[in-house]
Amino acid sequence: MTYQEAIDWLFVQLPMYQRQGKSAYKADLSNTIKLANYLNNPQYKFKSIHVGGTNGKGSTSHMLASIMQEAGYKVGLYTSPHLKDFRERIKINGQMIGKESVVDFVQKNQSFFKENQLSFFEMTVGMAFEYFAKEKVDVAIVEVGLGGRLDSTNILTPEVSVITNIGLDHTQFLGNTLELIAGEKAGIIKSNIPCVIGATTKETRKVFETTAKKENATIYYAELEQACTYKTDLLGDYQKENSKTALKVIEVLKSDGWDISELAVEKGFLSVVSNTGLLGRWQILNKAPFTVCDTAHNYEGLRIVVDQIKKQAKTNLHIVFGVVKDKNLERILPLLPKQATYYFTRPDNPRGFSEKELKDIAFRYNLKGACYASVKESFEVAKKVANSTDMIYIGGSTFVVAEIL
Repeated sequence: MTYQEAIDWLFVQLPMYQRQGKSAYKADLSNTIKLANYLNNPQYKFKSIHVGGTNGKGSTSHMLASIMQEAGYKVGLYTSPHLKDFRERIKINGQMIGKESVVDFVQKNQSFFKENQLSFFEMTVGMAFEYFAKEKVDVAIVEVGLGGRLDSTNILTPEVSVITNIGLDHTQFLGNTLELIAGEKAGIIKSNIPCVIGATTKETRKVFETTAKKENATIYYAELEQACTYKTDLLGDYQKENSKTALKVIEVLKSDGWDISELAVEKGFLSVVSNTGLLGRWQILNKAPFTVCDTAHNYEGLRIVVDQIKKQAKTNLHIVFGVVKDKNLERILPLLPKQATYYFTRPDNPRGFSEKELKDIAFRYNLKGACYASVKESFEVAKKVANSTDMIYIGGSTFVVAEIL
């Protein structure tokens, strides 16, 4: 089996949320537990930090990984989805898992996967946990895939649980109120394990406090702390909140005996991209015209990004925009700038939303532009039309950004 064959099998063989949506979501941890037992429970063989939330969990995870690396630890990092290469999901000290390790894992366990009809996500979590155990990482930063309570990563007993914030996203799985979604995310709060919460609302704070009380877990609210004074190489305005959350996690770890110096924190924040390889967060692709891509794809994320777009000096604004089918367009389209030329497109994914339908719906919100069958074509046209003093923004979906990168 070649690496490409292993990857193709993982992606096509079984349902996967990123490709198929709701049909791939399993509201049950029994398969993950069965897989963990089969793999001799690798999750017990390394220490971890478990990071959930609606927005910012990827950036926060990468910040934490960078700081812990600078502190001299061997750090595993598990995140999703990937942008360019499947192996971005599983890294140690910024280095992606080797192709041969992916092939070995699939080959060795393929019959078990088939027999138990494991999902893409369950298999990938098993791969990551076995790899981290085998490589003897000091700590693994593990990002929740979807929700929390029933997410495959939730077999961990971490050093700290982290919930960045709560927004109305993935409502078809997690519920359509902030309280219901907070209840699912709060499922990662473990008995007697400290939990850092990034940002709350009146509704979500009640949920967190009820869960924490039941689990006898101490809660720390990062939003009550002063602004983080450390500079970071991650450029989006939303990173201010993520930095505060990451810094609070580091403080909790230090109080529990982890050796993390002030210099490690400073260098870690400054070197997130070089230490971890993070992509797609207010990533500048060109200076003239000023061209940026960002993976923000829901109301809470896009609201901050649009504010940043408005602040950017520019003559004209060009927006390459595409979404997947389950997006709540009635919430996100009113956020977008009306003074812009739009290049509506469809990500190359089974869940990609029709660019023609997107254009028709956007028109109702006074967003004007043309539609293009591919992300590449829409971006090429935007580059031809834009002057050197203009701005091009690419976003709406992780998949759109992935195709540009």
